[in-house]
Amino acid sequence: MKAALSTLITSKTLTPHPSSSSFSRSIWLHPKTLSNSPSFITSIPSKTLTTNTNNYSHLRLNHHRKSHTANFSSIMASAYKPEEARVPPALPLPAPPVNKFKIGLCQLSVTADKERNIAHARKAIEQAAEKGARLVLLPEIWNGPYSNDSFPVFAEDIDAGGDASPSTAMLSEVAQRLKITIVGGSISERSGDQLYNTCCVFGTDGKLKAKHRKIHLFDIDIPGKITFIESKTLTAGQTPTIVDTEVGRIGIGICYDIRFQELAMIYGARGAHLICYPGAFNMTTGPLHWELLQRARATDNQLYVATCSPARDAGAGYVAWGHSTLVGPFGEVLATTEHEEAIIIAEVDYSLLELRRTNLPLLKQRRGDLYQLVDVQRLNSK
Repeated sequence: MKAALSTLITSKTLTPHPSSSSFSRSIWLHPKTLSNSPSFITSIPSKTLTTNTNNYSHLRLNHHRKSHTANFSSIMASAYKPEEARVPPALPLPAPPVNKFKIGLCQLSVTADKERNIAHARKAIEQAAEKGARLVLLPEIWNGPYSNDSFPVFAEDIDAGGDASPSTAMLSEVAQRLKITIVGGSISERSGDQLYNTCCVFGTDGKLKAKHRKIHLFDIDIPGKITFIESKTLTAGQTPTIVDTEVGRIGIGICYDIRFQELAMIYGARGAHLICYPGAFNMTTGPLHWELLQRARATDNQLYVATCSPARDAGAGYVAWGHSTLVGPFGEVLATTEHEEAIIIAEVDYSLLELRRTNLPLLKQRRGDLYQLVDVQRLNSK
């Protein structure tokens, strides 16, 4: 298992065109005053000095024009009612408990042996923590095969805990022992006569902080490629899930949830710093949509997105795409991997949230006079 479970530190940096870099833009938008040092002045003929004086006047005029434009934009923004684009109004981004931390994405191989899967996940979490991860994310359905036949067999009573839920008992114990936050991928949950695809979040004290039941069930039919109907066995969750943790405010989605931008927009409006999506995209939609959707959710809402997939098993009934990834608030892929089993360790820097929201002030530019996103749960709780 040691040979199979490797540790991968990957950094995939997207280098922007020089003309679009933040450095270049800062110079263009905020011209610096030229040096007044004597050595500089004495080397320039008087005619040139006169020309430069005119240039200073031109710069002052440009600055005045820009200030006027900014004021006009502010007036227009007020007329557009950006605060009314979210109902209830969006919450301000809370100050995070930490500014920087390491996240571990554990892309695990999954077998039909539940005890092995639990022990294997435990070892991966421990290895991620040894590498400095304060937040660890596991894949979707990591304790058994992803299939409608397997969901009932591997289902656990999470609320009962203990022997009724050995997978979450392990997550709780490890989170407390290592003093880390765990977004526990997902497992099939039995509650009464219903089955759910459920993600549990455990805090550094080992206590269950949140439980997210997959809201959008994976019911698709692409003839000749893939057909899967989760609703044959699973029940859809009814509640968006956002949780305050020791590493920030985190929204939770599971796999197919990532396709619905409204859920991510709700999390953004609730002040999320990060959205975690354990998922298992397939070999048909994975190559086309997996990275695209992650980058879209991060870019649209100007926050971090982390995903974690099972490793690919070509002989399984359902073959996962893999490619667990961390995406930054500018849509940049910060770390990723291929399809093999791996542990990704990457840094999350929350200072970039405010920076990117200053670069692109989307919050102030929404058209509340034209459209609104209604957070039904928050609205009804008032």
